[in-house]
Amino acid sequence: MRTKQELGEAIRRDRRAALVVNAHSRRGRHQYERACALLAAAGFHLLANHPVEQVGRLESTLAEVADLGPDLLIAGGGDGTLSAAARLLAHRDIALGLLPMGTTNNFARTVGIPLRLDQAVDVLVGGTVVDVDLGMAGGIPFTNHVGVGLSADVMLTTPPRLKRLTGRVAYPLTALALLTRHRPLRATIRAAGDERTYLTRQVYVANGGFHAGRPITADADADDRLLVAYPVGGPSRRGLLRDTLRNATTGHRRTLHEEPFLAVGELWLETDRPAAVEVDGELQGRTPIRIGLAANALRVMAPAGTVDR
Repeated sequence: MRTKQELGEAIRRDRRAALVVNAHSRRGRHQYERACALLAAAGFHLLANHPVEQVGRLESTLAEVADLGPDLLIAGGGDGTLSAAARLLAHRDIALGLLPMGTTNNFARTVGIPLRLDQAVDVLVGGTVVDVDLGMAGGIPFTNHVGVGLSADVMLTTPPRLKRLTGRVAYPLTALALLTRHRPLRATIRAAGDERTYLTRQVYVANGGFHAGRPITADADADDRLLVAYPVGGPSRRGLLRDTLRNATTGHRRTLHEEPFLAVGELWLETDRPAAVEVDGELQGRTPIRIGLAANALRVMAPAGTVDR
């Protein structure tokens, strides 16, 4: 397996890449042709390029493209698409290129990728290969977060059309509609000899630095060997709404050392009744669940000058 420097040099020298765009993502179907044109103008030789119209074909298409052996696999779409690509490329000698075309684009924001397509392509041209951590939820790699509680219901029920029309506002709109019939959970987190119990409607465990398109804290990222666990609100609906607003507006000013954040490398999460677990927006079983880290598991093309721990 090549070093990151060798892989980066190969990408800059040979421009051997492949492109997979989720045409069902918010902007994917409109930006596929433009992405192809921008990459061609930048001198990339695309071993394959696919707009995926059927969601069920995304993972198999990514696998087929990776088997062609590109130095850079470019994935265009939202967080679900990029998470699927990250799972596939974990511990492989292929860098992931990010074209953010989704609703919240949390992973792209964490890595520092611009949201404008032309600027994201510029990163693929002049960036640097870094490695970042992946979370592990019961053995399933993830880039962004694990959610237990209301978020699992929101991710499962938010209409795709609403996401395309309203962007990241679609999630809080769906949450408000579901809130009247959602019951709070008693969630217990055990980690590093510590045990914390919360009566809450929502618990998150984040690997990256963003949630719902907003900073979790000023010092959370995907390259620090830490997961960030935190509840959102208490048992009341008002508390959930208050904390959701607080997190969205003050995350960039808060740190991992403040309440209610728990920053650890591994944890065990259980609830008073089995609760659905969503991993980067996909339903992945129920609690209880062990969540850990795979350090430096994924190689990503990031902006030049990105600090690589």
